[in-house]
Amino acid sequence: MDKETLYIGSHVSMSAPDYYLGSIKEALSYGANTLMFYTGAPQNTFRLPLERLKINEGRALLKEHGIDESKIVVHAPYIINIANQLNENVYDLAKKALAIELVRTAAFGVKIMVLHPGSHVGTGVENGIDSIVKALDGVLDKDTTDVKIALETMAGKGGEMGSTFEQLAEIISKVKHPERIGVCLDTCHISDYGYDIKDIDTILKQFDQTIGLNKLLCLHINDSKNEPGSHKDRHENLGYGTIGFEALNKFVHHPLLKDLPKLLETPYVGEKPPYKEEIEMLKKSQFVNWR
Repeated sequence: MDKETLYIGSHVSMSAPDYYLGSIKEALSYGANTLMFYTGAPQNTFRLPLERLKINEGRALLKEHGIDESKIVVHAPYIINIANQLNENVYDLAKKALAIELVRTAAFGVKIMVLHPGSHVGTGVENGIDSIVKALDGVLDKDTTDVKIALETMAGKGGEMGSTFEQLAEIISKVKHPERIGVCLDTCHISDYGYDIKDIDTILKQFDQTIGLNKLLCLHINDSKNEPGSHKDRHENLGYGTIGFEALNKFVHHPLLKDLPKLLETPYVGEKPPYKEEIEMLKKSQFVNWR
């Protein structure tokens, strides 16, 4: 692997008529060499049959452009909540949806699936951890794929789980299949929770001591509209928020993170996606006031 390669991309859409092939074309138009996508709408669990999604055509285009499939990421539907068992029917549906999404992710040749840990909905952190562990164990006991689940760091609004490194470490330590569980670090989320993201070396040291950098599978690179510790989770374009371009650029180019895929989830400006401009800035390590 070329140690100078920067694995940078963004969230892309997957829609008719080209589906996955269209997702790859969109990523290439931004100058990306990785991407993140949902295998269906993020707000529900309705999913089109895999044979309609032009997966083979998309994978062929990836190969043509020399893009490493191991750096591509699927995001699970964010309505999946495995952090509480208040309603057993809803809990069971969440587990079934997670199991289906693992199989769908594997069908694309993708090895990493990001999952929001969920909300304990007022039942408490320990109940949330127990619910997550029980669900992950139940799903992974039966799963035959090699997809790893990257639990996303969250901003801590409401009863969100996974807002601290300690919570994520406890989940990983308790599951029966820890080799299948890792972390996706979101820069906006950890800043909004209250971590001093501008002190990147301290952040990474704390992460390593608490969870282990070997468990970090990918990063979401986002600025924030909020002050640190706000617990609000509102993404901003790179360099236009409270984190700032300099700190985010350090994350992207940090030598300890060089082999990890870095995905942008920053907001559109009007109807314009920002990713081509933001990826170019990160490649050049230079902020440009493009908005």
